[in-house]
Amino acid sequence: ACERGKGWEACRGWCVEDAPFACQAETLEGVTTLAGYCDWMRGLIEAVPDGRYEMKVHGPGADGASWIAYAVFKGTLRGEDGAEKAIAADYVYAMTFADGKVAGMTKIWNDKAG
Repeated sequence: ACERGKGWEACRGWCVEDAPFACQAETLEGVTTLAGYCDWMRGLIEAVPDGRYEMKVHGPGADGASWIAYAVFKGTLRGEDGAEKAIAADYVYAMTFADGKVAGMTKIWNDKAG
């Protein structure tokens, strides 16, 4: 639901209410909760309506309470002038869980990559 731009309302049932979010990318500076990130993704999908992800690798962490997912986000960015630009960005999610819900997430992403 998050990657498809459904926003926090569609995601909240799978997450701890105040789950923290972290990312060192400038683009996401100031986004500190999973709720904020889910809503940011909704805005991204509005700008990249054909946005989609291609999952490369995912699996549980050794501790049994975490999960790692590596994917590539792809789509066509439409600028204000109507120009289109194909985009592809690798990223990794490192998630922790509590009581079967996402309790926190870190996004590892270089938003400056070509």
